[in-house]
Amino acid sequence: MKNRNMTALVKRAALCLQKAGKKGLTARELAVKLKLKKEDVPVSALLDAAKKSGAVIEKKGRFFDAGSRGLHTARVLRVHGTFAFARLEGEERDVFIAGGSLKGALPGDLVQLKLSPGKTGELDDGQVTEILEEGDPDYAGTLLLSEQGAFVSLDELGSWMPVSGSLGGAGNGDRVLARILRRGRDSRDYAVRLVESFGSSDRADSCAAAILSSAGIAAEFPLAAEDEARYLSHRGIPDSERAGRLDLRDRPIFTIDGADSLDLDDAVEAEKTLDGWRLGVHIADVSHYVRPGSTLDSEAFRRGTSVYYADRVVPMLPKELSNGICSLNPGEDRLCFSALMELTPDGALSRWEFRKTLIRSRVKGVYSEVNRLLAGERESSLLEKYREVLLCLGDLRELGELLRKRQLSRSVPALETAESKILLGPDGRTIGVEPRKQGEAEKIIESLMLTANEAAARTAREAGIPFVYRVHELPTPEKVEGLREILRALGEDAAPLKKDQVPVAALSAVLESVRGKPCELLVNRQVLRSMMKARYSEHPLGHYGLALADYAHFTSPIRRYPDLAVHRILSDRVSGGEAAALQRRYRAFAVRAAAHSSETELTALQTERRCEDCYKAEYMAGKIGEAFDGVISGAVSYGFFVALPSTVEGLVRLPDGGSDRYVFDGLMELRDTLTSRRWRVGDPARVRCIGADVAGGRVDFELCQ
Repeated sequence: MKNRNMTALVKRAALCLQKAGKKGLTARELAVKLKLKKEDVPVSALLDAAKKSGAVIEKKGRFFDAGSRGLHTARVLRVHGTFAFARLEGEERDVFIAGGSLKGALPGDLVQLKLSPGKTGELDDGQVTEILEEGDPDYAGTLLLSEQGAFVSLDELGSWMPVSGSLGGAGNGDRVLARILRRGRDSRDYAVRLVESFGSSDRADSCAAAILSSAGIAAEFPLAAEDEARYLSHRGIPDSERAGRLDLRDRPIFTIDGADSLDLDDAVEAEKTLDGWRLGVHIADVSHYVRPGSTLDSEAFRRGTSVYYADRVVPMLPKELSNGICSLNPGEDRLCFSALMELTPDGALSRWEFRKTLIRSRVKGVYSEVNRLLAGERESSLLEKYREVLLCLGDLRELGELLRKRQLSRSVPALETAESKILLGPDGRTIGVEPRKQGEAEKIIESLMLTANEAAARTAREAGIPFVYRVHELPTPEKVEGLREILRALGEDAAPLKKDQVPVAALSAVLESVRGKPCELLVNRQVLRSMMKARYSEHPLGHYGLALADYAHFTSPIRRYPDLAVHRILSDRVSGGEAAALQRRYRAFAVRAAAHSSETELTALQTERRCEDCYKAEYMAGKIGEAFDGVISGAVSYGFFVALPSTVEGLVRLPDGGSDRYVFDGLMELRDTLTSRRWRVGDPARVRCIGADVAGGRVDFELCQ
């Protein structure tokens, strides 16, 4: 779509449907009403976007304006026996649903909701009027064998359901995948059978396997995809596929990754010149191997992304590609798609081009080793390993510093997020949890990848070709106002946050104003919540959080499908494809790839987080009775959460929690009315671990007196 914005088209579609009233319109009738032209998006793509935004609903092949009917489309997230939560489609807004208003809907179901103001004032209340689409019937759970029979407690439902059919050798307490065959009014009316057993629920690896399976994330690939990958890997690189490529095998190009990384999809080089800088970011040419219509492509699209948890990965592509012919292993010829860039003395992009290349990485760099070199270590074995790239490494360091300064000049918010590193023993059990640290080498690579990603997006936008952009939109006025209220409640200055316009510099100013204060942790989290989630789009909407007008994901086609899609489109452009031809060939593909990649990314993130929580709980299960110093990270009406330096977080449930004895201010503080004791987010707290539920990924603390 050249000149029309999808959001504007969705609004026009809703207006047409509103005028149509109760009769609604068919897809064809709507296309005629909107006078859609060939250069616009297909009406099917428009309606998909409109339904996802919640503006339009479909019933028996006809479409209606959702707002005029007072209905909203939502996806059920969690069900807790007597209540549930759902998220409105196209919005980052959750809704509370009382059990009696659920109409039997389960997690994953797409429903129509009638909304009303929430009784608590925090979330709107929803009433399910119709289940539009049932979700996946498979859920992870825990098996219980008793004299009354076999029952399974499903994680996302929290109630015990009787199991019918064979147990398949599953034992008491095992983690299982259960399929709901029949829905009922309560748990006793449901028909559930076991699909698979994964082992004991006190082991994190068993729990993670169940979570992955329930999310539809499979470690095994279809045989046809495996066969394709093996053929491509064993074939190597024929002379015919080397021809016509820019040969860069004489350049000091090398990779820098984690010590255990096997899927090396990016290599770098930099050189200081008289006019500034020359930077090369060389990415594995995955699109050369994974062709449209192939089994490999279909499977990669379905997965959307690799999934990482603990020390493991469920790859998007078979290992013959991800760890083999597409991995930029040292000393081996590899086909790449390279971003060859020139930068000004202060690090601004001035000229760039994308070329199909042939490279040979000089060394497999390791973050920890490169950080030692950058810190001044001169161990002989280290110097010998990096001998061929030491000069290049110095230039990379200087350029990385320049690029980070440019990022600071754009006032990119310095949000504090604590990522975890899970340490496993020989038996696969968790023996440690610690914060993942980012050294100088990690920051250099991140800056270089950002630059290549920006160049890719600018190329597509300026050429007017279909593309898959990585976008991050401005916070909504409602989210900004919520952040303003929190700042005012804390006695902090909310003036930088304007109602109608919030430049990213304003959020940076807010974060800087609370740095070092007790409320820093809370404000940091609230700023993060006020921001929209980054996603993929066929429209160049820019990236608010990075303060960039142009941004895409180009640098990881081994593990992300949107990067592979970007490579495929840019490859045709580099080969001489005209914009009009590329529009016809890739317009619908870009729409489909962007939408699906956003969904698979969200599924992967949620799955990774749930798996990680299981490993953390497994670690703390061995620490029952031990005391720890932490910081209060959140408060609720019945207790508060404490985060440990290790990144483990647990709940302290107060005696008589939820009773009138404790007063919660709805934001960050609990007060005991009997003793006047207060617990506030950001305060230090010494706690003792009193419980750990590995399957649920939950840790319980009590205060040390």
